[in-house]
Parts: sequence; C-alpha cells; structure tokens
Amino acid sequence: MSKHEQVKPLAPAAWHIRSDEELSTESRLRQRKYVICCGCTTAVLLILAVILIVLGFTVLHVREPIIHMNRIIIQRLELDDNGIPRTDVNITLLAEVSVKNPNYASFRFKNTTTLIYYGGAEVGEGRNPPGKAKARRTMRMNMTVDVIPAEVAAVPGFSSEYSSGRALTFDTYTKVDGKVKIASVVKKNVEVKLNCTVSFNIKSGEIQNKPCIQKVSL
Repeated sequence: MSKHEQVKPLAPAAWHIRSDEELSTESRLRQRKYVICCGCTTAVLLILAVILIVLGFTVLHVREPIIHMNRIIIQRLELDDNGIPRTDVNITLLAEVSVKNPNYASFRFKNTTTLIYYGGAEVGEGRNPPGKAKARRTMRMNMTVDVIPAEVAAVPGFSSEYSSGRALTFDTYTKVDGKVKIASVVKKNVEVKLNCTVSFNIKSGEIQNKPCIQKVSL
C-alpha cells in the first residue's frame, strides 16, 4: 500500500438511534390515537344505547288497546198484548264498540264475542268478525246481539221487577283476542276483557250504559 494512498472514510450509517425525546413523542401520539379511538367507540355505543332505550319506550313498547262500549240501541223488540216481550221472537240489539290502538303498529284481532247476562244467567250473545285497528287509530265496529226473551223470563224475580216498571239490569262481557306485531321484531299477544253494566227499560225502550271495567293481558 502506498504511503500516499489516502484512507477513505467510512460511509455514514443508514440508521440512527432515536433519542428519548423522539420516543416519548411517538408514545404520546399512540396514546392520543388510542384515547380518541376509545372515545369515539364509547360515544357510538352510548348513542346506540339511547336510541334503543327511546325505541323501547316508544315504538317497540306495546301498549294496552282500549275498548269502549259506546252505546247499545234496540233494533228489534216485539211485545205481546200485555206489553211483555214475545218469547218466540228474539230481541235484537246493536252494540257500538270502539277499539283504540295506541301502538305504532296495527292491532289485529280475532272474532269478537259479547255475552249478555241477566240475574247471573246468560240470556244473549253477539259475535263480530276479525278486524284490524290501524296504528294510533280508533276503530269502530257494530255488533249485533241477540237476547232470548224466554231466557230472561225464566230468571227468578223477572216478573216482579218488570211489573214494577223498574229498568232491568244486564251485564255484558266482551272478549277480544289479538296480536300486535312491530316490524317483525316485537310480536305480542293481547287479550282484552271488558265488563259493562247496562240498564234497560223495556216499556220506554231506554238503554243506559254504566262505566265499564277493562282488563288487559299482554
């Protein structure tokens, strides 16, 4: 090797050792991204939880349908010469019933049955075909009820009560079976029972409804 040959310097290294300050900065950035990511995830979960709670108390919550016996009118009543209902011809009544549906989905119900009682004995019956009460609407339907005069006359105490001119007291029982279905997510069977008391004066033809008692099973 020549004395005059110069020694070439080594090439600088392609990597360098990061200082503590650089490592600390990078660590803080990672922590910051992690905190932001966790915060966003938590916020989304909270929003979803609030939405589900609101839906649970509003749209997805099944409320009780409300049934009213609005009025009852006489369609047919035939009396004999003594002013007593003929036992060979049924008394026909028309009951106007309303079904209020407070839910955000329709309430579909099966055949509706109304039974008439006098003195604890069943003396009449009425049926109505299946129907549907639309969401947050009130549906009205007319139900024809047949009362059997022979059954009424067979009840002990009828003659004295009728001859006194006092109104006869009848009890009605209506049962509605149905289902509320909300967006294929919530399906709830609903059974509504309605007990009413009606005063009926045969001579004057006046019918007076008294407050009804409703019982709902969900």
